[in-house]
Amino acid sequence: MRIVVIGGTGLIGSKLVTRLGEHGHEAVPAAPNTGVNAFTGEGLDEVLAGASTVIDVSNSPSFEDAAVLEFFQTSTRNLLAAEKKAGVRHHVALSVVGTARRPDVGYFRAKLAQEKLIEESGIPFSIVHATQFFEFARRIADEGTVEGKVRIAPVRFQPIAGEEVAQAVGRTASGTPLNGQLQIAGPEQFQMDDFFRDALAAWKDEREVVTDPHAHYFGAEMHDRDLVPGDDATLGQIKYADWLAGQDAR
Repeated sequence: MRIVVIGGTGLIGSKLVTRLGEHGHEAVPAAPNTGVNAFTGEGLDEVLAGASTVIDVSNSPSFEDAAVLEFFQTSTRNLLAAEKKAGVRHHVALSVVGTARRPDVGYFRAKLAQEKLIEESGIPFSIVHATQFFEFARRIADEGTVEGKVRIAPVRFQPIAGEEVAQAVGRTASGTPLNGQLQIAGPEQFQMDDFFRDALAAWKDEREVVTDPHAHYFGAEMHDRDLVPGDDATLGQIKYADWLAGQDAR
């Protein structure tokens, strides 16, 4: 099966290309550094020729509200139009848990707009909603840092290893289109401020973590369950402490 991975040289995309290749698929990484740009449309017709499935794990270079909305709407429209011309039979997109709950959050609103375009495209589709990646934890801490202190709200948090995200997305892409959504998350649920207090200690990062119910998560206050999945989510097996130990060993 020829599977084109949009964003195929990034964190999740590169893992996907490797995993799909190991399972006998022709996995093609597509990104600006391979001459394919979904936002401008460059190279889409050429790379999609003969593809049966497209996986979109691309991400916006900017999280600013207007910019991220423009990125996902424009790139998704371009991609879906090219897929229709190429006869693609399955469109798989990686999204984020919580989009429908918090459309007031800029990034979530942009992902929700992307999902709507996919659902209305007429192309068979699957949308995978994931919680935050372990690999993203340091950026969350940095974004929450104010005057040298990491301000984190005491809300629920259930991050997942990027490798298990790639595994779930790859398995979904290899199967029958869901024409719907599924949720994936890590095996452990934390209180977010407690998670980062332990994480910074493990990183040997001396910044103090301050519990702040009004702390912003990328520009917005979070409610208790905004970042965690429903009870029907598929859970990974890799725990954060074990993943971190593996990173340190490498």
